[in-house]
Amino acid sequence: MPSVPRSRHTVAGAFRHCAIAATLLVILSGCATPPPADDPDAVADFKQTNDPLEPTNRVFYAINNGLDTVILKPAAQAYRFAVPGPVRDGVHNVLSNISTPVLLANDMLEGKPRRAGDTFMRFVINSTVGVLGVFDVAKGWGYPRHDADFGLTLANWGVPDGPFLYLPVLGPSDPRDAAGFGVDLAMDPFTWVGSPHNTGLKAFNWSRFGLNAVDTRERLLDPIDQIKKTALDPYATFRSLYRQHRAAQLKELQEDTRQTIPAWFPQPKETAAAR
Repeated sequence: MPSVPRSRHTVAGAFRHCAIAATLLVILSGCATPPPADDPDAVADFKQTNDPLEPTNRVFYAINNGLDTVILKPAAQAYRFAVPGPVRDGVHNVLSNISTPVLLANDMLEGKPRRAGDTFMRFVINSTVGVLGVFDVAKGWGYPRHDADFGLTLANWGVPDGPFLYLPVLGPSDPRDAAGFGVDLAMDPFTWVGSPHNTGLKAFNWSRFGLNAVDTRERLLDPIDQIKKTALDPYATFRSLYRQHRAAQLKELQEDTRQTIPAWFPQPKETAAAR
């Protein structure tokens, strides 16, 4: 997700607001009434969807959908129309390269040294040979980009996702990923480096925030339009797709069991046998 500029004081304030919001969500979750126990099918469906705040979530979905229709989607369409594809790819690559510090921190927190090494090499290669990240040279050199965020870090260490949430502006989420988003913001160097009164830094952060939002929405123009045209219940479809996507990301993370020593380097057993 795109990062927004915050000073040390605003980050602390954001965490206070998150704590209040989390408390309210717990209260609301406790007030949610499951189906009667004598209706096992309804109870099973209620547990499977794990969306006790669905009425509130649907309100936020409607609000977000309205904002998207009026503001974000037209901006993404204009961006696609005015900016050639190769230039859009370059902008996307730069934005990805800027996010490397957060990605690297999560790779290390997940206990994945090889993934951390790949991330570091991507940053070095793309920041130099790739002209400050405009070109993804590292991908062609055997260092493809992977996903990493603090929500996945928590999931990798066994923290459950909790009930589904549809958050204002941010969209589909859950308590674990919402908390992870806040931690990722705090870990982003551009959140806390420099003076909060630095006009240039503020302009850079707001520009990055806007470009991230438009870039992400432009890349999702066609699939989102298709879902809204064909799905009987777009909200339920987005809920299901979000969970499937996060489950796939977590599976990819947990199945990456590569050793720190690269495969092409003589392994300890191979070296002993050679002797």
